[in-house]
Amino acid sequence: MLTVAPPTRLLLGPGPSPVHPRVYQAISQPVVGHLDPYFFQVNEEIRKGLQTCFGTTNEFTMVISGTGSAGMETAVTNFVEPGMKFAVFANGYFADRITEMGRRHGAQIVRLEKPWGESFTGAEAEDFISRHKPQLVAFIQAETSTGCYTPGKGICEAARKVGALTIADTVTSLGGMPVDVDAMGIDIAYSGTQKALGCPPGLAPITVGPRGVEYLRARKAPSVSWYLDLKLLLDYYEQAHRYHHTAPVSMFYALRESLAVIEEEGLPARLERHRKNHEAFVAGMESLGTAMYVAGEHRLWTLNTPRVPDGVNDLAVRKHLIAKYGIEIAGGLGPLAGKVFRIGTMGYGSSAENVSLLVDALRDAFAVAKA
Repeated sequence: MLTVAPPTRLLLGPGPSPVHPRVYQAISQPVVGHLDPYFFQVNEEIRKGLQTCFGTTNEFTMVISGTGSAGMETAVTNFVEPGMKFAVFANGYFADRITEMGRRHGAQIVRLEKPWGESFTGAEAEDFISRHKPQLVAFIQAETSTGCYTPGKGICEAARKVGALTIADTVTSLGGMPVDVDAMGIDIAYSGTQKALGCPPGLAPITVGPRGVEYLRARKAPSVSWYLDLKLLLDYYEQAHRYHHTAPVSMFYALRESLAVIEEEGLPARLERHRKNHEAFVAGMESLGTAMYVAGEHRLWTLNTPRVPDGVNDLAVRKHLIAKYGIEIAGGLGPLAGKVFRIGTMGYGSSAENVSLLVDALRDAFAVAKA
């Protein structure tokens, strides 16, 4: 008899998201060694699937053994060197996180700050970057704390004019919204498996373009992180298969199966499904008299932030949803605590049925959770 018996939850928060049954089945398959030829075959299949989702032809596309935050730190530790000027487009919690990582790696931080939930125009990016002339620029394409989407083309164009590399956080966009690494001109992008890709947490996809690879090859000092050193990881995954670390083999199975599901659905159809279900959720919230926090043109399709209605206690709503319906959603972070809900419509969980169920459950919860 199994000793692990978690409750059944419908995960409609900011992640993890619901996992496809085929992904659960894949995780249960026999483990091979992390130097086994079959493992490297799986890794190569993952690379091809991720290239499609990222919208890139980058050969340097791989997976970090760690969650999305490990992907963020991989980008920082490999491309930040002490004293480097590092520009951050700051409009939410995860922009603050990459700022802190850059600071700890010795960067000289400059930030263009906007209120949480607002995006950046190309003109703002051009003015900021041309004034500061950084060597590295970071922006959060999908800000999970606010539900704001910043595609980033204007940022990347401005960065290239001054010779800077760009890092994009795509943790909550990959697999559910257009990422378009090549079309946007993004040099380094990272993500996580537990959002729109529909896997359990534990892996961080990353892709590096030609300019980023050139920087890595020219870098004299090694990364301060041994575990996240991309040069060492390339020797493991790509060339000599030289032992680096014990990869979480079962999670690679899971990601491979998730990418197979995406391939069968077709990425354009998958993105359209996310768009339609997001819009249906927004319409449902409007029917309850609840406004969205982010302006329409900047909203994520994967992560929604409806405002907490006046007179309603957000914690009471979330407790009611768990207790009565087994539905998990999240509250706001930082300055948005108590002001918004963070509700995921992503991956396997992005369906018309789930949207309808959630809107009805929220209608009930709002009625019983008056502050």
